[in-house]
Amino acid sequence: MNELFKRSFQLFKLMIRRDRIRASIWIFALTFFTLIIPSSFQSLYPDQQDRDAMAVTMENPAMVAMVGKGDLDNYTIGAMSAHQMVLITALFVGIMSILLFVRHTRSDEEEGRVELIRALPVGRLATIHAATMYVILVNVVLAVLLAIGFILQPIESLGIEGSLLYGATLGGAGICFVAIAALFTQLSDSSRGATGWSIGLLLFFYVLRAIGDIGNETLSLFSPLGWTMQTMIFTENHWWPIFLMLAFSFVVLLLAYRLNAKRDLEAGLFPSKPGKAHASKSLLSPFGLAFRLQRTAFISWAVGMLLLGVSYGSVLGDLDSFFQGNEMVEKILVQEEGYSIAEQFISIIMTIMAMIATIPAVISINKLNSEEKKSRLELLYAKSVSRKTMLVSYLSVAVINAIVTVVLAGTGLWAAGSTVMDDPVSFGSIVGASAAYIPAMFVMIGLSALLIGLKPNVLSLTWVYLVYSFIVVYMGNLFQLDEWFSNVTPFGHVSQLPVDDFEAIPFLVLIGLAVILVVAGLKFYSKRDIQG
Repeated sequence: MNELFKRSFQLFKLMIRRDRIRASIWIFALTFFTLIIPSSFQSLYPDQQDRDAMAVTMENPAMVAMVGKGDLDNYTIGAMSAHQMVLITALFVGIMSILLFVRHTRSDEEEGRVELIRALPVGRLATIHAATMYVILVNVVLAVLLAIGFILQPIESLGIEGSLLYGATLGGAGICFVAIAALFTQLSDSSRGATGWSIGLLLFFYVLRAIGDIGNETLSLFSPLGWTMQTMIFTENHWWPIFLMLAFSFVVLLLAYRLNAKRDLEAGLFPSKPGKAHASKSLLSPFGLAFRLQRTAFISWAVGMLLLGVSYGSVLGDLDSFFQGNEMVEKILVQEEGYSIAEQFISIIMTIMAMIATIPAVISINKLNSEEKKSRLELLYAKSVSRKTMLVSYLSVAVINAIVTVVLAGTGLWAAGSTVMDDPVSFGSIVGASAAYIPAMFVMIGLSALLIGLKPNVLSLTWVYLVYSFIVVYMGNLFQLDEWFSNVTPFGHVSQLPVDDFEAIPFLVLIGLAVILVVAGLKFYSKRDIQG
């Protein structure tokens, strides 16, 4: 038995070394944005009357579906922080666990690293065991930092037991998705498939929990994300969901280990379907190839953004009654005379959805860099295909991705909102509000194109910039940030329709900036060495 795990610890240390920056960023970001919430709520809701008013707001079924059920009868700062943040944070912790685990298992397998390691005196289960230990360690460190951070805050309702339970809940949720990623790493024969199936199940658990919370509560008990809300942190402090998470993880990991011991290297129980004997004519062009490689992801994101718009639109009918006089909303929504809260809410929601829609667009252009690192582009460049043509092809797919996803999000928002509002906002106004963000999205695409051409090893800066944009634009009023914070992001210069008047000059300037970035990226990309 020990031979199966031989040299696991050495691989474990190697994974820590490889991910020392990546994991640190994940841990720091999740810890920081979680720990600033209680103090923010303390300043926004200084007395219990304000908190009770917020509790009434959270009884809305749409809000229950989004953030889960909480102890609304004892809505202290601690209870409010846990209720509104645990589920959302658990989603990000789950994504972190999945991405880190797949990176060190199926991705390394695809790139030949695991085969190289297995040529040495290393156990058959060493890789999966080392990856499991490593990602569990990341979750444990995150849990400990969160617990200590809550304990040290001078807020009476943040008790020691609740603080420990908060950390344990997120750590347990992360370990659950380590196990799920381990299982799908055996079932799928590609890193993309393993990641897709794992995140797909994560989203399924979120939807299952939402249906259970607003309908049949039993359904929530079949979701690990539902278990996180059963803990009732800072009020009743239930520990049994933690043991349930650990038991679930143990069973799933046992199954994953057994499958890993039996399967062939680079194989999966869900084999890829054989392709057609002859390629379609669309694959004869660089654009056709670029689109075909991303077709499934493109459709998935398009459907997801449409559903996201529908979910936000479903709450528009209740906003005036639920948010009127709410101090937090008044800080986020800069009140504009003559406009309803629903219209102002739409302008904020479009900002969020536009930034989310930027994610698949940036992924799309970054796909060119991943193809380069896998040495696949050399085969194309050996033919009569220029670098500029290839980059323009991926840029075109990214641009189409951006336009389609953000417009579909606006369409979903209008479709759901028009069914629940007495005086719905017009289709043209909402779609126009979504289209106003397209130039800002183009700037993000252009930034990625520039980095691909100039210095592809710092391509992750695009993601850092996008996260920064979200924080300062969406939360700027809440945290009373100076205006210059948002002025350094493209999203800070977008007219927030339907509340603001459309301003053509910033719109055109952003398009011009995007063009400059793309042209510079094309120039640098055509001159630099291709890396494999």
